[in-house]
Amino acid sequence: MGHREDLLEGAKRCLLEKGYARTTARDIVAASGTNLASIGYHYGSKDALLNLAFIKLTEEWGERFAPDGEGSEGAAAPEVPAPPLDQFRETWERVIGTYEQTRAVWQLQMEVISRIDSDPELRKALIGPQRAGRDGLAEGMMGIDPETDPERARVAGLFIQALLAGVMVQWLMDPDSAPSAQDLTDGLKVVLEGRGPAN
Repeated sequence: MGHREDLLEGAKRCLLEKGYARTTARDIVAASGTNLASIGYHYGSKDALLNLAFIKLTEEWGERFAPDGEGSEGAAAPEVPAPPLDQFRETWERVIGTYEQTRAVWQLQMEVISRIDSDPELRKALIGPQRAGRDGLAEGMMGIDPETDPERARVAGLFIQALLAGVMVQWLMDPDSAPSAQDLTDGLKVVLEGRGPAN
């Protein structure tokens, strides 16, 4: 790898170990084996490098949850797709099942969200990837192709993104009472069934 790639990998490691606010340019240089001048040369600024490193980390995190991703390595693809609620539960089993391995990414996402209002450059850097991430979630978690069915992918991505943020917060705050994949599936069933008859 060259300095550009070394810096990006070093920044990713620093973000996971120290978080966004506590990572310094010197930390990145130490983690990457490069020099301070190379940050400006390749990325313009430390913040631009950290923003890109965060985007790459979240992309890698999302790739784990596709049916053929790391979380389901070795699993044979079923010939007949499972019913939608079974697919939903299986997807959330993959997400929640990797919680301990990916906790640092979940924490980092919460930290970055808390910085949005005070960091316009960070907000600007994340708008495009966030929208693309919705399509990735729809495709990876629901099997909806954003190119052939863009509107279904858009609304499914919005729904998954909203649900994911809520699940993430609950698991970070209190893993003992956080929802399981079955809880989420049962909750979705209740929502789909509606209020039922009034008492």
